Amino acid sequence: MTSSRLSERLGSSRRRSDPGRKWVRVAMAVLATIGAIDTGSITLKAWGLLGALSCQKEAFFGCNGCEKVLASAWGSLFGQPLSLFGFLAYGSVLLLAVVPLVLQGDLRSRLSQPSQWGLFLLSTAMAVFSAVLVGVMAFGIRDCCPFCILSALLSLSLFVLSLVGADWEDRGQLLFRGVITALLVGVVSLGWAASANRPDASLGQGVPPAVVAESSPAKLALAEHLSASGARMYTAYWCPHCHEQKELFGKQATAKLTVIECAPDGRDSQKALCDAKKIEGFPTWEINGQLDSGVKPLQKLADLSGYKGPRGF
Repeated sequence: MTSSRLSERLGSSRRRSDPGRKWVRVAMAVLATIGAIDTGSITLKAWGLLGALSCQKEAFFGCNGCEKVLASAWGSLFGQPLSLFGFLAYGSVLLLAVVPLVLQGDLRSRLSQPSQWGLFLLSTAMAVFSAVLVGVMAFGIRDCCPFCILSALLSLSLFVLSLVGADWEDRGQLLFRGVITALLVGVVSLGWAASANRPDASLGQGVPPAVVAESSPAKLALAEHLSASGARMYTAYWCPHCHEQKELFGKQATAKLTVIECAPDGRDSQKALCDAKKIEGFPTWEINGQLDSGVKPLQKLADLSGYKGPRGF
């Protein structure tokens, strides 16, 4: 009789805990779907299949928009936008969260624990990598992108849910695997962040990196307007932020700009002119006789220069 009651209590306890685990998986699936839409939109924008993302300065705590962040040296990996790998990560979380819910019987039981470990380790890696990216935005790029911050918050939320989404019997194993994953991802991420912004020595002395982004008709029109109005961009070949600014325009539009090389050892250096203008930081724009340093969103350059053409940047 006692054994029967104990079995009933254990069965009742499992039934009560199952909805909790199911709820957590559903919540993680919803967050992963939001993350996939977020990173997917950024990826399509980088591939030129989607228009400009609406995240101007007024929209989010002083961010100057997403262009500066996405066009930076940290915005791509292996020649593809970094957001593509975020999309794949969110897609993997979605599969790990949903598949055990739709299966039945023994297969569901066998996949439940491995998928839970997969959710925990993957979300740990995503949270650590997102933390590194937030640090890069704050201290490297010195700007922010609302879409990137949203992704970081989603990654952190997924990590927390993965912790509470299962009855971890061996807490020591949980801690060990979590710490090892965090350390590995952290070391690799920091190494990548430190190396991504180094100039390419293979380009030769005094030569800036090649611009790879394509220019839209609106970007070409803006570049032509800037040059015609006498606007100049003062740069140094080794300056990563100068390259960011050029990538915002694209290679065809950059060729239309009036670019002044200030580095004394740069190709076609005009250091004397830069000294006369008292250029102290790169890039620095001279528009209508006024100097303004830093990477500028194309919308702001259009406003400063009185550009009246199309603005589908």
